[in-house]
Amino acid sequence: MVWVPLSPTSSDRRAPLRAPSTTTMSLEWLMDWSWSLDGLRDFIATGIQSFRDCDATAVVAVACLLVLFVWYCYHVGREQPRAYATVNALMQSAEANGVQNGFVYCQSPECVRCSHHDGLNQKLYHNLQEYAKRYSWSGMGRIHKGIREQGRYLNSRPSIQKPEVFFLPDLPTTPYFSRDAQKHDVELLERNFQTILCEFETLYKAFSNCSLPQGWKMNSTPSGEWFTFYLVNQGMCVPRNCRRCPRTYRLLGSLRTCIGNNVFGNACISVLSPGTVIAEHYGPTNIRIRCHLGLKTPSNCELVVGGEPQCWAEGRCLLFDDSFLHTAFHEGESSEGPRVVFMVDLWHPNVAAAERQALDFIFAPGR
Repeated sequence: MVWVPLSPTSSDRRAPLRAPSTTTMSLEWLMDWSWSLDGLRDFIATGIQSFRDCDATAVVAVACLLVLFVWYCYHVGREQPRAYATVNALMQSAEANGVQNGFVYCQSPECVRCSHHDGLNQKLYHNLQEYAKRYSWSGMGRIHKGIREQGRYLNSRPSIQKPEVFFLPDLPTTPYFSRDAQKHDVELLERNFQTILCEFETLYKAFSNCSLPQGWKMNSTPSGEWFTFYLVNQGMCVPRNCRRCPRTYRLLGSLRTCIGNNVFGNACISVLSPGTVIAEHYGPTNIRIRCHLGLKTPSNCELVVGGEPQCWAEGRCLLFDDSFLHTAFHEGESSEGPRVVFMVDLWHPNVAAAERQALDFIFAPGR
């Protein structure tokens, strides 16, 4: 309701100004209120009549769409994990620079960390459902939680422990583990120190004949040279290399906690030449602990995990969680030769047997 002031007449100008009485103001307010109620009643009546006149076909169509929307929300909430960032999204910034984890971006379809996996969350959840149908949901709580909320764990955790592919929640951990964490396997590796060293020395003689002998891989580093000779690479045996180190390969079969059936399992000989620095990076998961058996350990060589430095020792195992930010370097003299370790991935001691079986199924190579 709009009030328009009237132009004052000549008589109004001559009349003295007087304040309106209280009675006059109350009557005007009641009249306005009554008018507002009438308008509201008319508006509601018009709306009801419009609804009655509406086409029945349009009403049915709207109702069907509403039912479909409710069904879709229920289906997505029941069958799919929450839509967090995928590994592909987490890697976009690194891809833009052609570098990932301080390494040259390899774009290998076989690399669980470097390859792109569109819809990885849904794929892992599907694998978990398939496993549960064949076996059981019992004991799968942490794995289900990790897959469902993967994006939050991988991308939003203010921590120096940031695995890049899969994080198992509620898993107690530390940058370094004591030897008792996997006592049987540590003692077995150390007892066979000389066996592994002899097979390495036979392999390493080939470096005098060519720059990169068959079976060895060179990794990109900010400085120096880093070579690896894989017996097991991301859960896949490398037959040609295993035939060249038969006793070391048979030894892997005697380890109780070696990860050999999923993409997070590796076993290799790792060589750092003098002057080499490995850029700081995170491993792909926290479900494993990485074991380094020192084969050749010159001075001025260090491993730094979560900001804590440690040194290797020949014939001794060093256990650490590589999902923490870590680096390694060899600052010794050229005359001291390379730093050499035998590296093997073992199960984290707090991952239960049922979880290990499920993770082997979910992260099986080629799945």
